Amino acid sequence: MKKLFASIIAVCSIAIASQAQSGYKVGDLVQDFQLKNIDGKITSLHSIPDAKGYVVIFTCNHCPYAKAYEDRIIELHNRFAPQGYPVVAINPNDPNVAPDDSYEKMKERAQEKGFPFLYVYDETQNVAKQYGALKTPHVFLVQNVAGKKVVQYIGAIDNNWEDAAAADKHFVADAINSLKEGNKIAVTETKAIGCGVKWKK
Repeated sequence: MKKLFASIIAVCSIAIASQAQSGYKVGDLVQDFQLKNIDGKITSLHSIPDAKGYVVIFTCNHCPYAKAYEDRIIELHNRFAPQGYPVVAINPNDPNVAPDDSYEKMKERAQEKGFPFLYVYDETQNVAKQYGALKTPHVFLVQNVAGKKVVQYIGAIDNNWEDAAAADKHFVADAINSLKEGNKIAVTETKAIGCGVKWKK
């Protein structure tokens, strides 16, 4: 019985580890998606004209970490979208678990904050699983390379979620600037800090 129990624990541990390691890695090719934007239109990465890349950010309405980064996400879009790197924000949360993250609440929050970027709803959570998103916010910087979409950075926006002015490492901005200049990205992966994605039960 003890051996059987130990075997079950081992199998479960392997499954959990495998799940935690799933999703895109730096250098992987990204598949496009079709998700509903807050304006009701179905959109995709391909539908964004003249994009050199995309700042794909899994985020939501209710999480305090996500709220703390909202103004910085707006700033990233306003700064880099004209240079070819727009923000695409994706809400992966199940509203049955987090009611404030419903599609209707997404529209309300976007209007309140004046989001200038796409804010799309991953209702099936398939895109979040495909990317391997674990937190809100969780960033995946994707670059268009010879017609293919390649992951170049994964992780946090910067190194201080509580105070934007106190952040002295700006991972996403630095990564985009490196891509623009044709340089190698110094830091390609960091730990995403935020609330866990609210998965369907």
